[in-house]
Amino acid sequence: MSVAIPNVPARTSRRRGILTSRKGRVGFAILLALIAIAAFAPLIAPHDPNAIDAARILAPPDLAHPFGSDALGRDVLSRVIYAYRVSLGVAVGSTLLAFLFGVPLGLYAGYHGGWVDTLIMRPIDMVLALPALLLAVALIAIIGPGSDVALLAIAVIYLPILARVVRSSTLVVASQTYVEAARARGTPSRRIITRHVLPNAIGPAIVQATILMGFALQIEAALSFLGLGAQPPTSSLGVMLADGRDFLTQAPWIEIFPGVAIAITVLAFNFFGDGLRTRLDPRGVAR
Repeated sequence: MSVAIPNVPARTSRRRGILTSRKGRVGFAILLALIAIAAFAPLIAPHDPNAIDAARILAPPDLAHPFGSDALGRDVLSRVIYAYRVSLGVAVGSTLLAFLFGVPLGLYAGYHGGWVDTLIMRPIDMVLALPALLLAVALIAIIGPGSDVALLAIAVIYLPILARVVRSSTLVVASQTYVEAARARGTPSRRIITRHVLPNAIGPAIVQATILMGFALQIEAALSFLGLGAQPPTSSLGVMLADGRDFLTQAPWIEIFPGVAIAITVLAFNFFGDGLRTRLDPRGVAR
């Protein structure tokens, strides 16, 4: 006797209008613009971001230099444009790396349960118990400072978060009738996971990852500000904040523009994440 498995489309109705939310569209548009700025920085930047001009030390904004100059006479606008390449690269790269490893771990832990769940989730719980910034600082202290090390440190922080989100979603999906029917029919576990569980459990993790990218940008800025991330003369938003901290009253534009850039990017990620939540996270829709 065979068991009929319902044909369950993986959220097709939710995919039709992923950007129907106004906030989601605004966030998506801003992020596209920022990614374009980072990708085409050499074409967009009006000046060499590392060019020192002694005649323009701490010069205020003008038509030729709309964001002013820093303590070395470097153009702040050009440095902000190039800083997006580093800061966005670390934020997006670290989250994608955590997503790449966290999703499979959460899937297998939630689907198989028992000793598999214990073996996977107990070390993850131990990492989650540690303060995030302290863990990042400890890893950088062991390996050494740099934007690539900051990327790795943030990925280690985010992997347990995404694994837990996927595990929770998997526990719900794995108890559904169509998954039980697939098991009763003798469908291999790997096929059940990839065909039935993953498409229906991945939504909340995508939403969470999108929002985490905004926080990753803040962590990267904090680490670079402390001298643990990107190193001068590399242009990073955190490095720029560190460069301007001694001139806050004399030349506030050195701090203001990188700070505004961070705020805009974080808001864009949050808006985009909220837009995705209405379509990909059923719990978010229920709320």
